[in-house]
Amino acid sequence: MTAPKSAEPVIIGHINGLWGVQGWVRVFSDTRPPIAIFDYQPWYVGDGDTPVEVLHWRKQGPRLVACLKGVSTPEQAQELINAEIRVPRNALPEPPGGEYYWSDLVGLEVYNLEDHCYGKVAGLIETGANDVLDIHPDSGPPVLIPFASGRVVKSVDLEAGRIVVDWPLAWLEE
Repeated sequence: MTAPKSAEPVIIGHINGLWGVQGWVRVFSDTRPPIAIFDYQPWYVGDGDTPVEVLHWRKQGPRLVACLKGVSTPEQAQELINAEIRVPRNALPEPPGGEYYWSDLVGLEVYNLEDHCYGKVAGLIETGANDVLDIHPDSGPPVLIPFASGRVVKSVDLEAGRIVVDWPLAWLEE
């Protein structure tokens, strides 16, 4: 039995460097806007199952930096570099209708209007214009399809684990 979606951890960023001599860390945020990463608590950093408390944070120029409880030296902070920042899925607000968290789309099967299965969503790529579904089939190279609601993406059914797209198979052969 799999854990319910609300209990599954969601990656919202990672530690990407040190800041100063008191153990502060630089934070890379996957949230929009980036400072929203501090709205979602508790954090779980790296592989740890123990919540990490954010004592202080600030915007430092273009960077986000944070002071974490129990991390007070650069040596302690160094151990956290490249560690993912996770929160429980239920710590995030429900997205507005027709919008989805990327983590909710990963693992869904993608079918076209002719019921051809392209494979499962392995991730999404942010391009600026449209996000792009990175789909991995059982065999063969990955398939990239724009996540353009209405035009390309016709439906998303999280319960059924299925995305339907208007993307004919012939387009992959061109």
